[in-house]
Amino acid sequence: MKTVMLPALALAALLLAPGLRASPVKPVPAPAWKLKDVDGKVVSSEDFKGKVVVVDFWATWCPPCRTEIPGYVQLEKKYAAEGLVIVGISVDTDGPEVVRKFMKDVGINYPIVMADDQIQDLFAPIQGYPTTLIIDRDGKIRDRKLGREPTEQYEKRILAILRPHPAQ
Repeated sequence: MKTVMLPALALAALLLAPGLRASPVKPVPAPAWKLKDVDGKVVSSEDFKGKVVVVDFWATWCPPCRTEIPGYVQLEKKYAAEGLVIVGISVDTDGPEVVRKFMKDVGINYPIVMADDQIQDLFAPIQGYPTTLIIDRDGKIRDRKLGREPTEQYEKRILAILRPHPAQ
């Protein structure tokens, strides 16, 4: 009985651990995309040219995703004037109504779009939720994380891209 429980507990701890995998990545161009928001309006990656964009793959049924979202709301308020945009890509399959209600309940202040069949392939690998990427002002993916991370820690990584230090 104990040998069966240990792997299950280890897996649960791994899935719920903050900052499961997070790291800067070799800058590669972010894919172009067009998706519909919860109201059916088309939102495109082109809408965010010249901004630092945090792209968050998430779902209403995902506890670590739900834990991170209030932090993203704060970061959007704090840094929008400097060119930060958070974009949530919901992978919920129960439709936009569920997501719209969640957005209202939580007070999400940034664009949320509904995933389609191709978007996860464009940003592959998406190995779990939340998967979050930071795209710089030049449209290059600079950071990728799998799992949740405390807002204060993630904010530092965002700021390194939002406010890069000049080369010395």
